[in-house]
Amino acid sequence: MLELNAEQIQMGRSATDKLAALALLADGLVSEGLVAPGYLGGMLTREAQGSTYLGQGIAIPHGTPETRDQVFHTGVRLMQFPEGVDWGDGQRVYLAIAIAAHSDEHLRLLQLLTRALGEGDLSQALREAQDAEAIVALLQGAPQELALDSQLIGLGVAAEDFDELLWQGARLLKKAGCASAGLANGLLQGEPLPLGDGLWWVHSEQAVLRPGLAFVTPAEPLRLNGQTVHGLFCLASLGEAHRQLLERLCDLLIEGRGAAFSQATSSRTVLEALGGDVPADWPTRRVTLANTHGLHARPAKALTEIAQAFVGEVRVRLAGEPGRGVSAKSLSKLLALGAQRGQELEFSAEPAIAADALAALEAAVRAGLGETLEPLPASAEPPALSVAATLSAVPSTPAKLQAPAAGARLQAVAAAPGIAIGPALVRVPQTFEYAQHGQGLVVERQRLATALEQVDADIQRLVESCDDVNVRDIFITHQAMLRDPALREDVEAHLAEGLGAEAAWLAETEAAARQQEALHDALLAERAADLRDIGRRVLAHLCGADSLSEPEEPYILVMDEVAPSDVASLNRRRVAGILTARGGATAHSAIIARALGIPAVVGAGEAVLALAQRTELLLDGDHGLVRVAPDRQTLEQAEREREVRQQRQQRAHAERLRPAITSDGHAVEVAANIGASEKTAEAVELGAEGIGLLRTELVFMAHAQAPDQAAQEVEYRRVLAALDGRPLVVRTLDVGGDKPLPYWPMPAEENPFLGVRGIRLSLQRPEVLETQLRALLTSAEGRPLRIMFPMVGGVEEWRAARDMALRLREEIPVADLQLGIMVEVPSAALLAPVLAREVDFFSIGTNDLTQYTLAIDRGHPTLSAQADGLHPAVLRLIGMTVEAAHAHGKWVGVCGELACDMLAVPLLVGLGVDELSVSARAIALVKARVRELDFRHSQALAQQALGLESGAAVRALVEETR
Repeated sequence: MLELNAEQIQMGRSATDKLAALALLADGLVSEGLVAPGYLGGMLTREAQGSTYLGQGIAIPHGTPETRDQVFHTGVRLMQFPEGVDWGDGQRVYLAIAIAAHSDEHLRLLQLLTRALGEGDLSQALREAQDAEAIVALLQGAPQELALDSQLIGLGVAAEDFDELLWQGARLLKKAGCASAGLANGLLQGEPLPLGDGLWWVHSEQAVLRPGLAFVTPAEPLRLNGQTVHGLFCLASLGEAHRQLLERLCDLLIEGRGAAFSQATSSRTVLEALGGDVPADWPTRRVTLANTHGLHARPAKALTEIAQAFVGEVRVRLAGEPGRGVSAKSLSKLLALGAQRGQELEFSAEPAIAADALAALEAAVRAGLGETLEPLPASAEPPALSVAATLSAVPSTPAKLQAPAAGARLQAVAAAPGIAIGPALVRVPQTFEYAQHGQGLVVERQRLATALEQVDADIQRLVESCDDVNVRDIFITHQAMLRDPALREDVEAHLAEGLGAEAAWLAETEAAARQQEALHDALLAERAADLRDIGRRVLAHLCGADSLSEPEEPYILVMDEVAPSDVASLNRRRVAGILTARGGATAHSAIIARALGIPAVVGAGEAVLALAQRTELLLDGDHGLVRVAPDRQTLEQAEREREVRQQRQQRAHAERLRPAITSDGHAVEVAANIGASEKTAEAVELGAEGIGLLRTELVFMAHAQAPDQAAQEVEYRRVLAALDGRPLVVRTLDVGGDKPLPYWPMPAEENPFLGVRGIRLSLQRPEVLETQLRALLTSAEGRPLRIMFPMVGGVEEWRAARDMALRLREEIPVADLQLGIMVEVPSAALLAPVLAREVDFFSIGTNDLTQYTLAIDRGHPTLSAQADGLHPAVLRLIGMTVEAAHAHGKWVGVCGELACDMLAVPLLVGLGVDELSVSARAIALVKARVRELDFRHSQALAQQALGLESGAAVRALVEETR
C-alpha cells in the first residue's frame, strides 16, 4: 500500500515543459530502483490517452497496464515545481506525483488525494510550500473525525463466542456507514489485544469508509485464550483519527476505571467515559401509522413540511428499531424507513422544540397526513409475522376489486408475442404463518443455512437447464443476491436477537427491497422484485410450503406480477399464456416469457385478479390485448389468426435464407442481435446476413475482473469464424449507471439513465476501451468488422473514441473496418447532419431513443405502455438520421426492439433504414414481412405516419393498410 512521507519529495525543481517534467520523474523512479529505464515510454503513452492532471495544481503521471511488467517495486516520487509546468489545456502543475504500481496499490493514495482536494484549492499552498513536511500535511488533509455515538454501542448482545461478539461490533460500524461488509474479515485476521478488566481491542484498515469505534458487551461473559471477555472495542481505523481517544482510554484503564465499560448498563455511561457524542435526553412520542399504503411519497412529504417548520432537529424511527432514527425533515430518509400501515412511529425532538413539534407531528399522523384513513383493526400489529407469497394453493379474491365483465376488452402492455386461449388460473398472495421467535440461535442458524443451500441448488438447476443467456443471467443475479454476505450478516444479527429464521430472513429481505424501491428508480425497483422473489423462495422452503401444482389442461396464468422463478418453473405445454396486473415489458418475467415462447400481456390492472377461476380468456401478446369471456365469433376469429400465424411462421422459416427484398426490388439487410459468441452459428442458420449487434457486456460480466486482450480475442474470433465472411457489428462496452460491473465500482447516481454510462464511462477509463479495441482489431484478420460506440450524445465523444480507434489501426491494420455510433439519445439524431460527415454508419437503438425522446422509463410499471417506438416524435428522429446519412452515402441500421415489431417494419423500410437487426428467432418473420412490402407504398405510409399525433394512431394506420 502506498503511503506518503517527506523522503519521497524533491522540492524546488524546474522543467521547461511537460515532457521534461516527465523525464525528471521517470529518472527519479529509475534511480530509486522502482522501475525499468523504459518506464518513461509508458508514462508518455498514458498522457497521450488522457491527461493525468488531477486538479488544483496536482498531476499523477503513471504508466499503462502494458508497462506494469517494468515495475520492480511499488512506490511514488513527488516533485514540486514552484514556477509551474504547463500540462496542457491551460492546466498548470505545481506538484507531480509519479506512481509505479503493479496493480491497484495506488487506489488508497488516490482516495487520500481526492479527500484533500475536496477541502479547498491547494494550488497556491503547494506552490509556496518551503519544505517537504508542509507538502505531506497539505496532501493528507484535515484528519477525519472519529465516529463514536450511541448507535455504535451495543450492550448485552447475544454472542456464543468471541468471533460472534466481534462480528456484532463490525455490524454496528457497517450500519453507521463506517465500513463495508469486508470489515469483519479484517478484524478477524488481526490479533485481539487484552486491555485488562475483561476488555479487548481489535482493529482493521480493511473495508473502512470513515474512522469509527464500536463497543460491544456480551449478554454472558465469554472466554478467549483462557481470559474473560466482558467487552470489546472494534476500531475501523483510518489515519490518526483514533489516537486521542486511544490515549484517553489508556488513561482510564491506568486509573482503574475499566468497570465503566465492563459493567456498563447504558450507552450514555460508555460515551461519557470516552468523551464521545452523548445524546441529549430528548422527549419522544409514539403514534401508529394508519395510512392505507403506509408512509409513501405524498404523506411523507407532508410530514417533512411539518418538521421543517421547526428550528431544531426532529427524528423518527420505527418503534423498537435500534439507533436514533432518521431526520423527519428528509423525504428520502422517511421513504427509506419503509413504514407500513399498522406500524408504530417513534418521534423525538430537541427539548427546546419538543412540546410543540411532537404534538404537531402526532396530530398530523393521526389526521392522515392529507389522506383519508380507514380505522385500524382493534388488534392491529406491525406486519412482521407473515409475508405475501405469489404461490397459492387456494386463491382468494382481493377485496373491493370489480372483475372485468364478460366481453370486456382490456388494453395493456405487449410483453411476449403470440395468441393464447384458455381458462384463467388466478394466483393471489398466500399468507405464511410462523412464530416470531425461534428455537435458539444454533437451531435457527442451521435451519436458515439448509434453506439457503437448497434454494441455491434449485436455482443452479434452473441455470444449468436454461438455454437462453438472458434468462440464465437473471438467475445468476438471483444467486448473487442469495449469497450476499451483507444480507446474511444482517439476518444473522436478527437470529442473535432471538428471532426465528423466517422472521429474521423476511425482515432483512423486505427492508432491503423497500430501500431500493424508495429510491424511485425503475431498475432498482426491478431488483427489489427479484429480491422479494428470492425471499419468497427461501421463506416457502422454511415454512414447508408445497410447490406450484398445475392443472392438466392448458391455462392462462393470472397473477399480480410473475416472478422469474415462477415463469422458469412453468410447464410450457400447460401454460398457454401469462397475464399480470403489474409490470412492464422489460421486467425479468417478461424477458423470460419471451425466451420460453409463452405469449404474455402485462400491466393489465388489479381488476384482473378478481376474475373468477376458469374464466375464458383470449390473450394477444403481439398487441397487448385481452378479451374476457369472448363470444364464439371472436374466439373463432382468434383461432383462425393463430392458425394463419403458425402457417406464416412455418413458411417464413422455410424461406429464411432468402434475402429480404421488397416486391419492387428494394433490398434490406436483416441481421441478428446476440450477446454471446456461441449464439452466432444459430443466428446464421436462422437466416442472419450478419451480426448487427454484438453486446460485449457479457464478455466483461463473465470475468471477476476486466478481461485482458487475449480473453476478449477468444470471444471475438469465435463470432467472426462462425460468420464466415458476413459482417460483424460490435458495440463497445455499454455499462455504467444502471448497469454496473461488480469490479468497476461507481458512485450512486440520482438518475443513472442520465448519468455516466456507455461511451461516457469508457472515455473515463481509456485503458479499458483501448484493450477492447486492440482485441477487436487483432481478431478481424481480413474479415469485415464494424465497431460502434454506445450512448454518443455529441461530436466530441465520437471524435475521442474514433481517434483512439484510428490510432490503434495504424499499429494493427484492418482492411475492412467501419466506425460508427449508436443513435440512442435525441441529441445524436439532431446532430446527424454533422456526424454523418465523419461516421461510417449509424445504428439506431430504439429502446433508449424512445425513452429519452418521450421522457418515459421503458421499464416503468404504469407508463411503459406509452413508451411506444412508433410515436411520431421517435419516427421523425429516425427519419432525420436516415436522411442525413444517405446524403453522405452512409448506411443506417436499427437494432432496437422496434426492428422486429411487424407493424413497425413497413415504416422503418419506408423511412429508408438499410438494415434491421433483430433477435435470432425473429429473423425469418422480419424477412418475410419485408418481402411482402412495396417500397414506394411503404415510403408513402411512413410520410403519412409522421403527420399523426400518437403511437396508437400510427399503429392503427398500419393495421388498416395490412
